Amino acid sequence: MFVLSNFLVAVANILDVILTILYWLILIRALISWVNPDPYNPIVQFLYKTTEPLLYPIKKIMPLGLSFGIDISPIIAFLVIMFLKSFLVRTLMDLAIRFRY
Repeated sequence: MFVLSNFLVAVANILDVILTILYWLILIRALISWVNPDPYNPIVQFLYKTTEPLLYPIKKIMPLGLSFGIDISPIIAFLVIMFLKSFLVRTLMDLAIRFRY
């Protein structure tokens, strides 16, 4: 069962890295949105192309009265990412430990 255990550890580590990268990309996008970024800048385009598929469904689901005049979809995305890191990654690690012994 050590093979399955090692596989689960690898999946958990990869998922943790991906979620951390998404967290930072969304944070950078939120910070850049405070200034008026050049939409033709390749870095800004990259940030929008990588984070918009994550933020658009959140914007679509949120009721209009909850917006407060600012976009709070990054905050909701942060909460979802933190939940996934604390629940899913830890669960995979715990399963890996249980399969090892």
